Amino acid sequence: MTKQPRKPRIVHLKEKQPGASLKTDKNSGANSARSPRSQSDLSRITRQPDAKIDQLIDQLEVPPSKPVNEGFSWVKLMLGALAGLLSLGLWLAVDQLINDLFERQAWLGWGAVVLSGLAALAAFAIALREIWGMSRLNTIGRIRDKAHDIHSGERPGNGNNLVRELESIYSGRADLASSRASFTQQKTEIFDNEDLILLFEKTYMKTLDDEARKLVMQSARRVSVVTAISPRALVDIAYVLMENTRLIRRIAQLYGGRPGALGFWKLTRNVLGHLAVTGTIAAGDSLIQQIVGHGIAARLSAKLGEGVVNGLLTARIGLSAIDQARPLQFYSEPRPGISEYFTELSGSLTNSQK
Repeated sequence: MTKQPRKPRIVHLKEKQPGASLKTDKNSGANSARSPRSQSDLSRITRQPDAKIDQLIDQLEVPPSKPVNEGFSWVKLMLGALAGLLSLGLWLAVDQLINDLFERQAWLGWGAVVLSGLAALAAFAIALREIWGMSRLNTIGRIRDKAHDIHSGERPGNGNNLVRELESIYSGRADLASSRASFTQQKTEIFDNEDLILLFEKTYMKTLDDEARKLVMQSARRVSVVTAISPRALVDIAYVLMENTRLIRRIAQLYGGRPGALGFWKLTRNVLGHLAVTGTIAAGDSLIQQIVGHGIAARLSAKLGEGVVNGLLTARIGLSAIDQARPLQFYSEPRPGISEYFTELSGSLTNSQK
């Protein structure tokens, strides 16, 4: 039995969705083609959320950081030894300069001695500030690790001592006066270590978290606006670096870190290291391309979509900085997510174009 050859058919691919039947519809030819969407109607990005974009935005979320115990490092030993050698070489050079000046004129030698003393005093003050800043960051990291052990039950400890250390960090701050009064009133009724830490988080950390969200949102908005209106890529890069640097420092100061130059370098390294370990930096480029391809650039414009994406990158760095600078992990309070910043950024750029 021979099979009859199949008659050729015309299939309108542009009018059919993937997975739909291949049978043609006589009445769908004129109405099935979607009318072009006007880019001037920018309000649709907030009124009609896209599930695909929401899924991609969720992939940009920064996972919470885990406590890491830093041990002995050969790199630190090498850098310390090199710093000592450079200091000795500088001291010998200054000593030789002072001796040469004394041989020429006595008053030149004494002037060099006075200037060297002032420089040494300033260097000592800077060193004290750096040591204090590093000590403050190390104290916050140690408190965060200890609180994690108490909350998880891995290594039970004294919650009262931990809370006293936290109170000493935030003592004297006028913006936490109401939180301090509320915690002092309620802590006498709690005897469990874990509940005491949760109470401190609800009273103290909630106020600081709200302010940190505002800082991240403000920086993300500024980055979005500048990159959306800037005609030069170099201007975008320079401003993004400056804004992210300022954001990390302000978040550290908000949570009581107050880092100096070395402390800020360590905090920035931890923030970028956290993003690299969790894979959010590596996944950033591909996810950005998918997000732009699935609707931001189509609904706004290419430049405004780029502004939203750069704002999201700044928000990711801010969220990672919060994890590294916060003395407690998020136990009872909700952790800020990248999706809320996407909504705010797209809405703010939409309103600015109306």
